[in-house]
Amino acid sequence: MRKLLLLPVILIFAACSTVKIGFDYDKQADFSKYKTYTISEETMKMPLNQLNRDRIISAVEAEMAAKGFTKSESPDVILDIRVKGEEVQTATATTSGPGYGYGYYRWGYGGGFATTTVNYDKYVEGTMFITLVDRVSEKIVWQGTGTKTVDENASAEKREENINYAVKQIFTNYPPKAK
Repeated sequence: MRKLLLLPVILIFAACSTVKIGFDYDKQADFSKYKTYTISEETMKMPLNQLNRDRIISAVEAEMAAKGFTKSESPDVILDIRVKGEEVQTATATTSGPGYGYGYYRWGYGGGFATTTVNYDKYVEGTMFITLVDRVSEKIVWQGTGTKTVDENASAEKREENINYAVKQIFTNYPPKAK
């Protein structure tokens, strides 16, 4: 069941809807000292097919390079990427129908009928977690997340385009701004 949810999670970034992003960080970390990274072994074993794993890793590596990082065998931070899928169901009730009535002051009569229709919608919502761990202290120094509805019918080109967009959005809050 876990693989069934994770397989389409990558497609989360294939739809045209907005990516909901968030981030957290260690306020004591000196982000100016982080210049090199390596990808965690767990990331290389993500339970996704190879094409989707490669798309994600490529997009993240491009953003790391854009932020001034270089890949290294002796890194400052370890880069970890995780994806998660969750099936969501929503229900929408709509009531409609005519009514009539007559009244005089507090007295009167009325009548009518109504029908209620309930529509159920099921979809998969996927989340990508991008985590930077200080190699020396082994503590998380930054984590960005992106959440989006999965589009299972997206083309390969659209998936890649939107994975790149989603990863770029997740990294908008790195490095964190000093307050």
